[in-house]
Amino acid sequence: MGASAAYHLAQRGMKNIVLLEKEEFFGTGATGRCAGGVRYQFSTEINIRLSMESLPMLERFKDEVGQDINYRQCGYLLVATNQKDGEAFRNNVALQNNLGVDTKLLSGDEVRACVPLMRFNDAIAGTFNHKDGLVDPNSVVSGYIGAAQRMGVRAISGVEVTGITLSRDKVESVETIQGSVKTRMILNAAGPWSNLIGEMAGVQIPVIPLRRQMFTTTATPQIPADFPFVIDFAQSLYFHREGDGLLIGMSNASEKPGYDQSVDQDFELTNVEAAAARLPLLEKVARVSHWAGLYEVTPDAHPIFGKTPVEGFYVVTGFSGHGFMHGPISGKLLAEYILDSQFKTVDVSALDLARFAEGRLIREYNVI
Repeated sequence: MGASAAYHLAQRGMKNIVLLEKEEFFGTGATGRCAGGVRYQFSTEINIRLSMESLPMLERFKDEVGQDINYRQCGYLLVATNQKDGEAFRNNVALQNNLGVDTKLLSGDEVRACVPLMRFNDAIAGTFNHKDGLVDPNSVVSGYIGAAQRMGVRAISGVEVTGITLSRDKVESVETIQGSVKTRMILNAAGPWSNLIGEMAGVQIPVIPLRRQMFTTTATPQIPADFPFVIDFAQSLYFHREGDGLLIGMSNASEKPGYDQSVDQDFELTNVEAAAARLPLLEKVARVSHWAGLYEVTPDAHPIFGKTPVEGFYVVTGFSGHGFMHGPISGKLLAEYILDSQFKTVDVSALDLARFAEGRLIREYNVI
């Protein structure tokens, strides 16, 4: 989010932009630990429209930004194994189709034919969009950072923000471990840590960090080249090709909020067992690597865009696991809001911070 916003602000001609990253390298926070998936398949109009703008930006990324990001349109296959999800899938596909998104509704038999190596005897429905797929997160970050720097942005890593100074409820400066930065404007794009930044300005941002973890396997030559990004929806269990093997992850319904990014070994066993039950060939492969990262979760699984009660303090956060894929359009939207005082490309004004206090929540069903 920060890299995209810095790029799009600079592209619009804004000067004196400083991008601060507490890690030693850019893209090693939540973005660098994500699965890299991008999709059109959401359950609300606003999230679908964000994808309709953001994914084509990723398709054009190399031409526009100058960085190859290895966009692989393998398609997402979401599988429903109960009636509730099956009905939701039908409604979601109808909405996506009405908005011009070419998602297909599949029967249980069509799901099984699509992924014959998997055990989906209980599948009752599925959805598939051939333009969903995978993108390399680090390439997107480095592309935006490099292009932003060429336009004069100062992108500084290894600098942690320690405080925000206000004067009469207006932004005055950002305090860091290397000193103070005078500014009248701050964009909080800190993802899972955005509430901590908000507290520095006296602003409560309802984002909680939740750990998600995944692992990769040794080579799986049996898996065809066109194997889709498969999601066992009820279990929040997913599979996609990664190099010669697979990347597999699963949400832990018992995960407690926190900033722990170590791998929970006990839950990894649960993940492995669930994965092998769906894809038996996993019994004959080994794990290559594993890691954990953080989701930035809001009460309605939708992001937060725009102003806060503090003048000059803006926020773009809370994407609830969808931030990487919506990063391109989100940076553009914040540039529009900061420079033009309105969101032009997609109207995300309903996704403001005030909606939580005012009870205007918009709930996303397709959270994985």
